[in-house]
Amino acid sequence: MMVGEGLEQIQRSVQGMRELLRRDQVFDFVQPELHPAVDTRNNILLYMEGVSVSFDGFKAINDLNLYIEPGELRCIIGPNGAGKTTMMDIITGKTRPDEGQVWLGSSLNLLKMDEAAIANAGIGRKFQKPSVFEALTVWENLELAMAGIRNTVAVFRARLSAVQTDEIKRILSIIGLEKERNGLAGKLSHGQKQWLEIGMLLMQKPQLLLVDEPVAGMTHQEMDRTAELLLSLAGEQSVVVVEHDMEFIRSIASTVTVLHQGQVLAEGTMAAVQSNDTVREVYLGE
Repeated sequence: MMVGEGLEQIQRSVQGMRELLRRDQVFDFVQPELHPAVDTRNNILLYMEGVSVSFDGFKAINDLNLYIEPGELRCIIGPNGAGKTTMMDIITGKTRPDEGQVWLGSSLNLLKMDEAAIANAGIGRKFQKPSVFEALTVWENLELAMAGIRNTVAVFRARLSAVQTDEIKRILSIIGLEKERNGLAGKLSHGQKQWLEIGMLLMQKPQLLLVDEPVAGMTHQEMDRTAELLLSLAGEQSVVVVEHDMEFIRSIASTVTVLHQGQVLAEGTMAAVQSNDTVREVYLGE
């Protein structure tokens, strides 16, 4: 009886392994999670109201109010120490404010969610330094991002559906890396790595994309292509760009928010911001 039970257990294990190694299906654990419903009936995707946070007595964010509309491309500028990075840390759950409210739509309280839950809710963040899997191909990077898991072996054991394959091709077209699809990510130029990381975020279908200094270290040609890319994304999702390069900001800006000492110093069109005497004094040094 014991021998029979042992053989049956072995048979079940072998069958389970065969099922795991099949490539004719996509398993549940590599399916991307659906974002929870976000209520944007008030035409606001991101609310930050009365937000303040201090570090060792220094007020990095001071009664900050910021509102981002669905599909909007917003540029955030300000001198070093203005609170731009801390603002993004708060939105993504890395830093908890001492006061204030932060909502995605009017239904999701981001201050009650951890970083993983916020990412799954549809907020993607791209840091200044590109973070891609250099030993994998461009295609594999996008495939792994779509899977929403951290186990590369599991990704390669599952076959993509036609819809998923088409989605990767669509993102490759958006980021302009169709010809590099089978090349290693580690061999891409700096600008191409930035575009690939944006593509990886797009595979997760974010509703809000936070982009930190996307053109740092780029050639002028790469900067122009990045401007085109970010402009093409607006409308599909909200895009918040933090950048120091004023020439680049002028090329993409519709609405600009100027931060200073953790507060909104000015907000409006690029022309209005540039003509603001306080902004010129504080930010431009004039």
